[in-house]
Amino acid sequence: MTSQIKMIADQYARSPTLQTVLMVEKFIDKTSGEYKKTELFNNLPKKVMWQTFQVIMEYLESINKIAYDNAGYVVYIWNPEFVSKYKNRPELEWNVK
Repeated sequence: MTSQIKMIADQYARSPTLQTVLMVEKFIDKTSGEYKKTELFNNLPKKVMWQTFQVIMEYLESINKIAYDNAGYVVYIWNPEFVSKYKNRPELEWNVK
């Protein structure tokens, strides 16, 4: 296999499906604060490749749905009610990356 084909194959192997992302997100929401990252991976309802899990976790953190506490536990921080309540207030400034 050429290196370019292998790189494309590796990227595809780590690309999670929407169903997998939602499964991980719902599990984190349900178990928020109970598991550290590796423990969370080992307790998922369905098996996922570690690399795919890493991509999902990076994605959820980048869109501010999860965070890690000081001890390393994964915490679900997304609150749609809070966002809808405050997003249109002109006196608030949103710092979106």
